[in-house]
Amino acid sequence: MKNFSKITKSVLATAMLAGLTSQAQLIDEKDVTVTMDLQPVLQLEMTTPNQIEFIFDDVVEYQAGIVQYAATTLKVSSTVNWDLYAIARSQGNIGATYWDQEVSYGNTNPNAVNELPLSLLELKQSRANAGDGAATGTYSDYSGAFTSYNDGSGTSGQNSIYVDAAGTGTPPGLDHKYIAGHAGTTGVAGDDFMAGGSYLTQTGAASDYYYNIDYRILPGLPATFPMAYNADATSSEELNVVGGLAANAAAFAEPGVYTMYVQYVLLEDQ
Repeated sequence: MKNFSKITKSVLATAMLAGLTSQAQLIDEKDVTVTMDLQPVLQLEMTTPNQIEFIFDDVVEYQAGIVQYAATTLKVSSTVNWDLYAIARSQGNIGATYWDQEVSYGNTNPNAVNELPLSLLELKQSRANAGDGAATGTYSDYSGAFTSYNDGSGTSGQNSIYVDAAGTGTPPGLDHKYIAGHAGTTGVAGDDFMAGGSYLTQTGAASDYYYNIDYRILPGLPATFPMAYNADATSSEELNVVGGLAANAAAFAEPGVYTMYVQYVLLEDQ
């Protein structure tokens, strides 16, 4: 009994000591605030030559046109809903909606005009616009194949690049062409915009974040540019169409060197 009593006392003493040690523990706490700022990101990567050249020095090229295949590649990354469109621009030395004339070859024919519409440039995108639900025009994008030209028959404005009539850079409207997404709202999620994402994760032929762009110019014989159309593709801007830009049924393009530029715009859909 004596041994048992000693053991019991020893256990009790140990427990009391542990309790005293626990009560004497010191604690000091400090906090640091962590802030996360998720800025919206819109990133358009473009791979293209500095200058895309069309040199027409053969009759067949005038009649059939020249195509620059996959001359521009567009890659999109975005954390927000987005739209992508192309717009034709110039420096305006002839006029805001005309090609700039850099060199004239001195043609004295009174029917030779240097007012060449920006809309004569045609685009073809590698994938159809998946966010064109709000579109109301005849063509919602540039995905259609280039149409042939046969003495002016069968032409259309499905690939004619969008040109702001005022030349101020106004974005395309509901009845104009977008590469991806569109203007306006329809109340249906995803119907008029492209959802956030990136070509880095959405890969393959079905990617809505990766586009190859072909370019074509078809002068025709004489050079009147039958594929040139206004922004909503309802009216021809061919040079010799009476009432068109030249208002001269005998008009044709003055030989020379002309320049313009294509502006690709990626913007948040709102």
